[in-house]
Amino acid sequence: MSDNPPQGRLAGVVARLHTLYPRLIDLSTDRLTGLLDKLGNPEQHLPPVIHVAGTNGKGSTCAFLRAIGEAAGQRVHVFTSPHLIRFNERIRLAGDIVDDDTLEAAFAEVERINAEAPITVFEVLTATAFLLFTRVPADLCVVEVGLGGRFDATNVIARPAACAIASISMDHREMLGDTLEKIAFEKAGIMKLGVPVAVVGQTPGVMALFRQNAAEVGCPILVRDEAWSISATPEGMRYADAQGALDLPKPSLPGPHQVENAGLAVAAIRAAKLGISDAAIARGIATATWPARLQRLHGRLAAKLPENWELWLDGGHNPGGGVAMAAHLAEWQDAPVHLIVGMKKAKDTTESLRPLIPLVSTLWAVAEAGQHLALPVEDIIAATGGVARSGPTIESALAKLPPSPRARVLIWGSLYLAGEVLKADAP
Repeated sequence: MSDNPPQGRLAGVVARLHTLYPRLIDLSTDRLTGLLDKLGNPEQHLPPVIHVAGTNGKGSTCAFLRAIGEAAGQRVHVFTSPHLIRFNERIRLAGDIVDDDTLEAAFAEVERINAEAPITVFEVLTATAFLLFTRVPADLCVVEVGLGGRFDATNVIARPAACAIASISMDHREMLGDTLEKIAFEKAGIMKLGVPVAVVGQTPGVMALFRQNAAEVGCPILVRDEAWSISATPEGMRYADAQGALDLPKPSLPGPHQVENAGLAVAAIRAAKLGISDAAIARGIATATWPARLQRLHGRLAAKLPENWELWLDGGHNPGGGVAMAAHLAEWQDAPVHLIVGMKKAKDTTESLRPLIPLVSTLWAVAEAGQHLALPVEDIIAATGGVARSGPTIESALAKLPPSPRARVLIWGSLYLAGEVLKADAP
């Protein structure tokens, strides 16, 4: 997977690690397991782990899991990717983002033990996270898969308390495969003998593959609308499984798709049998935060818009994200919606934007100067069949929007773009 280059003190460390990148593709976790063995196998000494895979929604699911654990008074370690602004965002130690001194020292220790053997940056980061997780007491560990699942570095965890698989969509097809079933096969690789895995609704082909893989592995599979259910209600949501029904508040993360992500988190947390109360689950669902997931902005960029306009940010970036966002835009038809898009190279821009185009008043293509692996503006315009207009930057696009008494502006696409937007909007 590509890593958004860090700034500041950690830039030199990551630059050194890039020089050790393996010359040959090795679809295994052997490099990492060898390194972890030299480190004393920290992955075998973690608090109870919930391992989360999927194409769309896995980050939000992790956010709900963390919030539920913390609402129960638990100390929660979290490992996610990519970061938006600071590399440190990827690792939370008992609730707090790791500080520079701690992360730099741990990186140095892992580098020394690795002794310049071929390794990827993500493998070193995974080893560093697990090492730090063993040194700070915690009650729960939430681990997001980086890419795929079967050969992802995080899949060295042999016995999680539970797993969760969010929605599967076309993404990273150059590495995971060119069909949903091939991609799902890689995601299903996190299933383990005897470890319950909660799964959201999928296409028939993907679900058949998940069921077959679970049967072969010996993994209890908890499928939405079979083992558990979640639905929106006028007051919030209603969740139900074999342990009983819960009336829950609306998810703190906006968008109709977050109902399913919240339900997946509840299914996984209850399957893990961590003794978390129903009240804590409700508080967590109502208080979770996750930057750049349909986040309303109120800073410097938002101040450039007229009064009564809203500025929103979402890192959807793939066809599944486009479908989820279209469902939300359908609820925004009470005022014009202006869409500003910046994508990453190698993404399926045409299919990602197809469901959004009919729902917006204007569409603008942008590429920010600091945006890692940005798709050129002209390529975005071509992918929309000429519908999009050149920004070519966010600020210039905002200045070109047609006047109206009220409107919403949505900046959508690459998470690397989202990081640049959050920097620009900061007070």
